[in-house]
Amino acid sequence: MRMLLVAAVAPLVLLSGCATITRGSTQAFVVETTPSGASVRTSLGQECSATPCTFAKVERDANFTVTISKPGYRTTTHTVTHQTAGSGAAGMAGNVLLGGIIGGVVDANSGATQDLVPNPLRLTLELETADAPVAAPAVAESAPAPEPATAPAVAPAPAATPNQ
Repeated sequence: MRMLLVAAVAPLVLLSGCATITRGSTQAFVVETTPSGASVRTSLGQECSATPCTFAKVERDANFTVTISKPGYRTTTHTVTHQTAGSGAAGMAGNVLLGGIIGGVVDANSGATQDLVPNPLRLTLELETADAPVAAPAVAESAPAPEPATAPAVAPAPAATPNQ
């Protein structure tokens, strides 16, 4: 009887990491840009020379930054996080029902219940603008300004003489 119980429970224990088995602890992460051909670097140390590109195995529960650059366009940095996926939550719920606590712990620790967000990372690159100094307005050359006219000299008015 004891052997029968062990034989029945052993497969449940082995399969208890249901989301871990069905989804895995890594996933592909995709970067797409308009225009394409941008280089991509992640804080995880992964690089791609030209978009679109796919990083095949990124831990589902990773948090990292992605820096995208292309000559003539602004370099941008974006944050990628993770959240519980609908299928990951369903897999974990199945573990609790079928595999018990062990399966739930395995899934929670492996990150199999998570999905990277945003994934794919899609963005439109912005043209880089040159911050050229503003030129002073051009001064039109013209004839020299005329000398101010001088008022003609006016003779002083004769002094009034009292009537004698």
